[in-house]
Amino acid sequence: MKIKVASVALNQTPLDWNGNQARLGQALESLREEGVALACFPEMAVCGYGCEDVFLADYLYEECLEILTEFLPLTKGLAVGIGLPLKVDGGRYSAVAFVVDGKLQGFYCKKNLANDGLHYEHRWFKAWEEGVVSEVEIDGQKYPAGDTQFSLNGLTIGFEVCEDAWVDCRFEGNQQASGSSVILNPSASHFAFRKNIERRQLVVEGSKSIDGVYLYANMCSNEAGRIIYDGSNFIANKNEVIAENQRFSFEEVQLTLATVEVEIQKDLLEYQFETGFKVVESSEPLTESLAALEQLSEDEEFLLAETLGLFDYVRKSFSKGFILSLSGGVDSATCAVLIRYMVERAVAKLGIEDFKKRLSYFAQVQDAKTVDEIMSSMLCCVYQATANSGPVTENAAESLAKAIGADYHFFNVDGVLEGYKGLVQGTMDRDLSWEKDDLALQNIQARVRAPGIWMVTNLRGGLLVTTSNRSEAAVGYATMDGDTSGSICPLGGVDKTFLRRWLAVVEKDSINACEAITSLKFVNEQEPTAELRPSDQEQKDEEDLMPYEVLDFIEKASIRDKKSPQRIFDGVQKEYGADAQKAFQWIEKFYRLWSRNQWKRERYAPAFHMDDENLDPKTWCRFPILSGGYQRELARIKASLG
Repeated sequence: MKIKVASVALNQTPLDWNGNQARLGQALESLREEGVALACFPEMAVCGYGCEDVFLADYLYEECLEILTEFLPLTKGLAVGIGLPLKVDGGRYSAVAFVVDGKLQGFYCKKNLANDGLHYEHRWFKAWEEGVVSEVEIDGQKYPAGDTQFSLNGLTIGFEVCEDAWVDCRFEGNQQASGSSVILNPSASHFAFRKNIERRQLVVEGSKSIDGVYLYANMCSNEAGRIIYDGSNFIANKNEVIAENQRFSFEEVQLTLATVEVEIQKDLLEYQFETGFKVVESSEPLTESLAALEQLSEDEEFLLAETLGLFDYVRKSFSKGFILSLSGGVDSATCAVLIRYMVERAVAKLGIEDFKKRLSYFAQVQDAKTVDEIMSSMLCCVYQATANSGPVTENAAESLAKAIGADYHFFNVDGVLEGYKGLVQGTMDRDLSWEKDDLALQNIQARVRAPGIWMVTNLRGGLLVTTSNRSEAAVGYATMDGDTSGSICPLGGVDKTFLRRWLAVVEKDSINACEAITSLKFVNEQEPTAELRPSDQEQKDEEDLMPYEVLDFIEKASIRDKKSPQRIFDGVQKEYGADAQKAFQWIEKFYRLWSRNQWKRERYAPAFHMDDENLDPKTWCRFPILSGGYQRELARIKASLG
């Protein structure tokens, strides 16, 4: 017989009990309307995946069970697996509640915990032991919990939860999964470039292993601030993906549907629907079309992930748009473009009325009728000039702001700068000069820009955007309490070389239906510069540091790949044809700046995660604030140079 199955992507928010419950209810209603028999929801769908240390609080588990009990009546006519945290025998677990026709049947508990990179599950949960089943008592009734399987009209339902599918020993001794005719996988699998290719393969391998149906469901949101979920849902049957969805949706509930052929025994009583499984008429097609789903490029993934991330961040923080110190350089220009594309995408996908409804607290956009009218309230850009600022960057900033419809302002902060210099010179009883005081004179320019832009942010009730990228974070090439000031750092997860290339593409080409912005030529034709020294010094970032391409190579090799300074030294010579002295200068500078600037990385604004590498000390890359600074390793290389 044929039945309709579904994977459900949700845009949930940690601890948003009412909102999360409403979206679960909306999804269940849609499943019934679609005639779905069996569905899979994401991991931690009830409370949100990103609850952090609130997972250590007993009340969270009580609240989740209360909500589960409340929406049981909404599951009439459905069989669903829904992720939530669960306490069993005093231990905390990531679990799946299996519910059939309004009745709770029991729980599966996750056996493999994600504990690397962004994930810290061992802090909160225990891994369930293979082959063990216990019991949980709820309202006086006992339910099986653990490494469970459920029989439903002759179908054997098994489970994997996210990391369960990623481990090397996935199918070794996994009797529960391998003996199933259907596997449900509730996941909260974060976005990273090209990661969806791996997910797809895992789903195919899962369906192949049981020669049956595999349902994979994921979150679709910037759920808790740093992590973006792309909502990649899959349905596979016998070694073939038969349905998947469009990723990075702005919809809060998204169903991925397929019709599958299964063996159903109508006369079985165990866990049987009162009305029986909904059986699809034979005229219904067996699979959903996959023709429109093409693999996204990294350029597209970056745009889609960033715009979804920014949209959720601004509305979930109840902020009234974004404030940006627009310098005319690549980084701030990229942030401005992404905010424009965020509005374009959201309006195109949701319609302008639903867009405004999602931002109902934001009075300034409620009368808007076009994207440009929204943009004037959504993004405020300020160019902050000193005597060292030039007409090229000013023109680049103003041209871009006007092209994307942002509110644009010009501040001359020289008076404030001279006031601080006068105070310090009077205290020190000497004049400051570029020959003696270069770093201090550069940094004060960045810092005097912060109070004014923060004031604008407070007055507008918006989010101040920090424009630092990962390359700058690696070497601390940013002024703390100056250009690092902000509430959100959209570019902190990507390198400078990627941003320069991406912005050059955006200048000339449409990306995923977002039109090219030709005024970016004024940004892209410049060499990157902090523009903090006098203009006659012709300051350039890559002269202060090293070529960004080399910097990014060293950063990846050291931080992502964990290679030694010696191997990286050899790699720089081979990759860039550099002589030994130049290669040593580059790596010596990198390690010196990396080691000295961990304290800055500890204080950066939250950044979006874009690939499987990150310098965020809270999640991916822990490094001591005080260290030996690789002195022994570098001394050994220097000695080898003769």
